[in-house]
Amino acid sequence: MTEPAPYLSGLVLTGRRVVLVGGGGVAQRRLPRLLETGARIEVISPAITPTIEGLLTNPDLRWIARGYQAGDLDGAWYVVVATDDASVNDQVSAEAEERRIFCVRSDDRSRATAWTPASGQHDQVTIGVLGGGDHRRSAAVRDAILEGLRTGALGARDSVDKHPGVYLVGGGPGDPDLITVRGRRLLAEADVVVADRLAPQPLLEELHPDVELIDAAKLPRGRSAQQEEINRILVDRAKQGKMVVRLKGGDPYVFGRGFEEAIACAEAGIPWTVVPGITSSISVPAVSGIPVTHRGVTHEFTVVSGHIPPGHPDSLINWEALAQLQGTLVLLMAVENLAAITETLIRFGRPASTPAAAIADGTLPGQRMISADLGGIASAMADNGVGAPAIVVIGNVVEVAALVRR
Repeated sequence: MTEPAPYLSGLVLTGRRVVLVGGGGVAQRRLPRLLETGARIEVISPAITPTIEGLLTNPDLRWIARGYQAGDLDGAWYVVVATDDASVNDQVSAEAEERRIFCVRSDDRSRATAWTPASGQHDQVTIGVLGGGDHRRSAAVRDAILEGLRTGALGARDSVDKHPGVYLVGGGPGDPDLITVRGRRLLAEADVVVADRLAPQPLLEELHPDVELIDAAKLPRGRSAQQEEINRILVDRAKQGKMVVRLKGGDPYVFGRGFEEAIACAEAGIPWTVVPGITSSISVPAVSGIPVTHRGVTHEFTVVSGHIPPGHPDSLINWEALAQLQGTLVLLMAVENLAAITETLIRFGRPASTPAAAIADGTLPGQRMISADLGGIASAMADNGVGAPAIVVIGNVVEVAALVRR
């Protein structure tokens, strides 16, 4: 007899409590899609990955830093069990069964009451495929449907020969739809994905189950993967004959240390390819209604890293020269040092009344923008709770954008 087919349904979890037990790689893959539902998610785990830690700025996400305890499912609508301890998984699923709460188990689908489909999204269409436990088949069917939607035909994607090596892929500013077609295809073919925190996280949910996902997050003033270790992993996996995708936010070569990784590959004799991405320095202002250039207003724009404050011995920036420019100044990684930067620009001649704007979580559902003048933008960000990651735009284009702001 054939196994009864599951009933595939779209759960409306907005505002409802979801419990995710476990804080490792599986939990990291599940979280982005769950967060998109608007559910109130609690992660119960003694430890979490750096990327999950970075997601805790989302008000819908809470971390309970301990092991699972009886009663943790009180008020839950949906449970995902993603630990590597079978006894814990058994305990959670047994309690879920008793309370009639649908429960997904990452380790044993036969003991679960719900299965996570291979999922993906194109425009407003969400694809979910259950392949009777065959994860490869589920992912392949899902990929074919998505490719058909993107190209206008619903046929399966042609197979391609995979070429081992390292692919430095720019994921764009955050919205998964803004990665390049080639970048998305490479993710579908990858054996290993080494992902940054600012890379488009929902794309990780689309990875084949057998893909090795390596967390290379760098948290501001927090846990950070060392660049030397990232380089070592890229070279090591490529030497094993694997196809390695290094997934970054924005563009790999715009303050992304991408060329350091290219050099490491070249020195080790590893073939590498760069796949450019849309840099947040231009795209985030654009989607916020701010053009970095505008005829008759500015003839130049300058992109600057603000991770080192003015006057620091390691700084390579001529702040006095920047203050004399009249065009657009875009600051990346400048939230922590913004007060010192704006004070320096004003001291060297940039008018304190120059229009400025700060955009946080650009292109993502939680995008926020505030406007002020150069003299007040740092305090305005602090007063409004606007933190990293954020892009700061300084120049008259901010004022011009207000003419057509929606």
